[in-house]
Amino acid sequence: MAHFDLTDSSAVVVIGSGAGGGTLSNELAQKGVKVVCLEAGPRLSLADIVNNEGTMFKKMSWLDPRKGTGQLHPQFPSWSCKTVGGTTMHWEGQCPRLQEHELMAQTTYGEVADTSFIDWPLGMQELSSFYAKAEDKMGVAGTNGRPFLPGNNNYKVMAAGARKIGYQDVDTQHMAINSTVRDNRPSCQQIGFCNSGCAIGAKWSTLYTEVPKAEATGNFELRAESMVVRIHHDAHGRVTGVDYYDKGGVLRHQKARAVCVAGNAIETARLLLNSHSDLFPGGLANSSNQVGRNYMTHFTICVISLMPKPVNFHRGTQMAGVVRDEMRHDLSRGFWGGYSINPVPFPPEFLAAHMQHGGWGEELTASLQQYDHLAGLMMMGEDPPQATNRITLDPEVTDQRGMPIPVVHYSDHPNTTKMKAHALRQGKAIHSALGATKSYEITSLPATHNLGTARMSERVNDGVCNKWGQTHDIKNLFVSDGSLFSTSGSANPTLTIVALAIRQAEFIKSEIEKGNI
Repeated sequence: MAHFDLTDSSAVVVIGSGAGGGTLSNELAQKGVKVVCLEAGPRLSLADIVNNEGTMFKKMSWLDPRKGTGQLHPQFPSWSCKTVGGTTMHWEGQCPRLQEHELMAQTTYGEVADTSFIDWPLGMQELSSFYAKAEDKMGVAGTNGRPFLPGNNNYKVMAAGARKIGYQDVDTQHMAINSTVRDNRPSCQQIGFCNSGCAIGAKWSTLYTEVPKAEATGNFELRAESMVVRIHHDAHGRVTGVDYYDKGGVLRHQKARAVCVAGNAIETARLLLNSHSDLFPGGLANSSNQVGRNYMTHFTICVISLMPKPVNFHRGTQMAGVVRDEMRHDLSRGFWGGYSINPVPFPPEFLAAHMQHGGWGEELTASLQQYDHLAGLMMMGEDPPQATNRITLDPEVTDQRGMPIPVVHYSDHPNTTKMKAHALRQGKAIHSALGATKSYEITSLPATHNLGTARMSERVNDGVCNKWGQTHDIKNLFVSDGSLFSTSGSANPTLTIVALAIRQAEFIKSEIEKGNI
């Protein structure tokens, strides 16, 4: 592994090692660009991963203090990861592409009250080849000649019920989980516990794919447990380096040729806002006052049902499956945009807390005693950008390093409320079609897809970055995670984040060769 001096200003500093930062780091290193990657969390190995959700939650989750307002949990408004690999450790592996109409949200949906819709500054024609590269990199099942994963019992219940009520576009989904041996990693063994990390490495994560490949080039240095607290710039407004606290709690300064921020949408906005200066009093790249605004998170609501026969929904690949029929844009349903339907399991301790809010006594325990008869569905839908849903800095409360904690404000748009009601009805209808005796709704899950807080825009005033993720204000400052999303669409965002990171790496390399960075 390479080691770069703190005074070496020839390296690109990448902040974060997840889907965006880990991919970008490897792509740059493979092209001969020097990279220092600063990751706030520790580096785990496959030996550290255990099939216990409670244990892995403590090992991987971002548990530093945050404040939620609006309809969010006040102490835990969002779920993200603090570990090498970021949320690619926690995710389920779903890899749908955005739909073309979702990239043109403003054109498709028109003027919608209390939203800040824009079209993405790039279209599907420009993005599709990078989707293909991302699917190949991640070994996505069902693409490039790779077989789909088999469905578990929970999927089979969903698929049978869905077809019985008329849905047609149903399969085990494009998943970044090996369906055959590939990339020196095994195929899925149907162990389950996918979102607790993958104990055998069959699921794609930057921890054991992009990061070690980048290290092998000799152009990459990973510094784990290194929390960046400020980005610096010179008198001309070009970024010059970052301050970070290292593993030992010592404040360091790393010089940089360019800085790429990929800390997940909440921490990315927090860092840009905290890097305010006399030249940039509202925070870096924030001349438009858009940093932190337009925070989006797909709604995730669930239906858990008691079925007539055992399902054992915890066994097998957890979320390999999708019903796509409701992902279309069809105003006849009473809302714009769409949602997907996916199989999902939960452990007993989670269901005890969430399946019946306030539930107690015989009714709750009777349902949990039939755990092997439970089937589960998760509905995930498009979330409109709203300028009032945003990340700000708490004016009074700081973390252990003296950095203001982020305040995350979010409230559903009325369109989301209508879509949720439709999704819950359809989820129950799927299970009822196969004889479900009882269904429960889970509507209070914390957000996991954090998007839009430094979005790409054609016009400077509408966003923070151009179509390359380069900030409008500072040419050697980039954003490289889900913060870039102009709108959320209805698809799991990881594949799009990886595609954009591959594309951004090509642009940065080109700018270096031109002498612009």
